[in-house]
Amino acid sequence: MAKYIFVTGGVVSSLGKGLTSAALGCLLEARGLRVGIQKLDPYINVDPGTMSPYEHGEVYVTDDGAETDLDLGHYERFTNTPLNRLSNFTTGSIYNKVIRREREGGYLGKTVQVVPHITDEIKACVLKMAEQDLDVVITEIGGTVGDIESLPFLEAIRQFGLEQGRDRVMYMHLTLLPYLRAIGEVKTKPTQHSVGKLREIGILPDVLVYRTEVSVEESVRKKISLFCNIPLDAVFEEKDVDHSIYELPLVLQRQGVDDLVLKRLQLSPKKESDLSEWEALVEKIINQNPEDITIAIVGKYIELHDAYKSIYEALDHAGISASAKVRLKKIEAENVEQDGPDLYLKDVDAILVPGGFGSRGIEGMIAAAKYARENDIPYFGICLGLQIAVIEFARNKCRMKDANSTEFVPDCGVPVIGLMAEQEDVTDKGGTMRLGAYPCRITKGTLAYKCYGEEDIRERHRHRWELNNKYLEVLEANGMVPSGINPDSNLVEMVEIPEHPWFLGVQFHPEFKSKPIRPHGVFSSFVQAALSRKLRDKNPGPSDHASKISSENGE
Repeated sequence: MAKYIFVTGGVVSSLGKGLTSAALGCLLEARGLRVGIQKLDPYINVDPGTMSPYEHGEVYVTDDGAETDLDLGHYERFTNTPLNRLSNFTTGSIYNKVIRREREGGYLGKTVQVVPHITDEIKACVLKMAEQDLDVVITEIGGTVGDIESLPFLEAIRQFGLEQGRDRVMYMHLTLLPYLRAIGEVKTKPTQHSVGKLREIGILPDVLVYRTEVSVEESVRKKISLFCNIPLDAVFEEKDVDHSIYELPLVLQRQGVDDLVLKRLQLSPKKESDLSEWEALVEKIINQNPEDITIAIVGKYIELHDAYKSIYEALDHAGISASAKVRLKKIEAENVEQDGPDLYLKDVDAILVPGGFGSRGIEGMIAAAKYARENDIPYFGICLGLQIAVIEFARNKCRMKDANSTEFVPDCGVPVIGLMAEQEDVTDKGGTMRLGAYPCRITKGTLAYKCYGEEDIRERHRHRWELNNKYLEVLEANGMVPSGINPDSNLVEMVEIPEHPWFLGVQFHPEFKSKPIRPHGVFSSFVQAALSRKLRDKNPGPSDHASKISSENGE
């Protein structure tokens, strides 16, 4: 039977509950245990699918098509846990189920209340997760202790411990130790109050992890232990890491977090802990002398880092593997549209155009794709970035000046991008949103095949508009190759330009499958292309030098 760990947070939000949950999952997997991780979010939206990226950050998509919280990206990057629709529930989804059941007569006329009906549904979500043949279920509770929105979830996990037995359930609480620079001290009072709020609800943490800027003395740990009524050996420090978030599993293991969890839940490890891959990764991050490369991200939601979180992480993974320090140059697409691409892109080693919805900034992205194509700068288009590349190519290489997407101009003269239902040669006329993993067959001998090394792959999607197959013939005639095709629907999944040093667009989101110890092949190839360009520019050969002189002379 599965054991359960609930991770809560106090004092302030954004402390790193997701990273801590993911790191704990990593440690337990290293002991041979089967781990599942899920996030329970207190907001009322049914899922983050319709939330603004500026509000919520990226929407993380699972293989089965669930639109989820971005913390699930941390879970997958740190572990091999199976993520699916059972991995993320919100207040909205919980209430939606309960209300629908009430409307259908499922409660036989009883008064439906937060306790027990809402809390029962929350507990059912946790139990469903455990049905996947797991040894441990780690459930992160979103929000902060003391928030009114979180109360039903906290009440539910209190009941869960009572019903399942305290030998099968443990609570981990993450708090902040503020550091007052003026007096050079950390303060434990916020942590004491946070634990006090939990105890009022009926939850006494088994483990307390405190976030801090500076390492604290043993006397501070003893004070926390005494005032929070938590054994000293269950109080752990999570100091801001020096080099990378991927140090976190090693930081926690050195303090014995995994040993305590195993002992507390009476879990028998299947093997000795093996974090050699993580140790090698961190050692490389710390000791390598990387070559700096600059990659421009020309996007719609640049102001919020979390809007493209998985892309940035995937670039980082590829950079570590290639001994390259990836410098991100975040560029608002509207600025490129207004000022022109040369002002922003002349000094970059590669250009990436990520996903997005809506018409804002589109012409700036198209200008960036044109700049990359004409100047032999490595270009990587993801989702919308593929569509941008196709529109630009159709306009400027195929001389179809009115080429556009029906998303931006519904009645455009040349709809090279359109909805599935608008394409006569696509058999699936049903829904207009592709969510989750779909198959793709890659043509051998292409750049795409070099990135993957195999013909048949599956990648995750989140989009409505597709490349219109009616225009494939003219695109191919002018040099754009559809290198990946969905074998079931005949929809184009990947395009490239063979005459370009590195130019690839993908309709899916490969960033969701990249891990620090296993970088995604497309990102690795893209970063390597940027690195090669950087090194070539630093040490130009005779032909490169002549080319530059010709360019400077306007030839």
